[in-house]
Parts: sequence; C-alpha cells; structure tokens
Amino acid sequence: MDNPIEHAAARFAEGFNCAQAVFSAFAPALGLDETTALRIASPLGGGIGRSGNVCGAVTGALMALGLGRGASTPEGKEPTYLIAKEFIRRFQEKHGTILCNALTGYDISTPEGIAAARESGRFKEVCPFVVRDAAQIAAAMLAEKEGQ
Repeated sequence: MDNPIEHAAARFAEGFNCAQAVFSAFAPALGLDETTALRIASPLGGGIGRSGNVCGAVTGALMALGLGRGASTPEGKEPTYLIAKEFIRRFQEKHGTILCNALTGYDISTPEGIAAARESGRFKEVCPFVVRDAAQIAAAMLAEKEGQ
C-alpha cells in the first residue's frame, strides 16, 4: 500500500493502536521494516501506555518525521524540535489538543474510562479520524522536505 494515509487507516482498522498505525505506514519508505515499526510503536497507544497523555497518532507521526527528517547529530536537535513543533501546531489547529484523554473525552488511564469510551463508541468515532489527520499532516511535512 503506497498511500500512507490509507495504510495508517487500514492498520488502525485491523486493531493496531494509533501509534502503530501511523508510524508503520511511513516506516518502510523511510528505511525501517514495518514489523519493527509496529513493535517500536506498540507501547505508545492510548496516550503512551494507555495513560491518556499524548495521542498515539501524534507520537507515531512524530516518530515518522524523526525517521524522515530527524537529526543524527547533537547539533541537529533544534531543527528537529522545530519540525515537531510545526506538526503539533498543525494537529492542534485541527483538534485543539494532542492529549488522548481530551480527544476521546474519557480518562482512558482507568479500566472504567476505557470501558465507558468503548461502550459509547468514542474510539470508533474519534480515533480513525485522528489517525488519518496525523498521517496526512506527517505526509505533507515529509513531502515538503522532498520539495526543498
């Protein structure tokens, strides 16, 4: 599957978490095999270990941007941070937050919160769109690099 946005959506629909879905959609084109990408991103779903913090789609996209545009030297940290800030700005512009609990409207760090979010259908209502948006923003930013 060549389209990373559709690839991310498909991976999420298969049951992978948001971070896995987004990161794995970009990894092969950036030199990392998909299985390794899925494993690396596996603890980051649910706002990092299901803590409700930074959305997994955001962390997956940031890892993809790091793989594609990140630094491999200490001197490259600052430009990489600017890339991350720009991604976050674009994501927040669409969703108002990068926090999983705020995006879902539930405290998913608790079993009760997860159950309530599932019962309400909130994960199916919100997460597929968040995954697509994160992948779309990351794809655009990676393409911007290629055009420079």
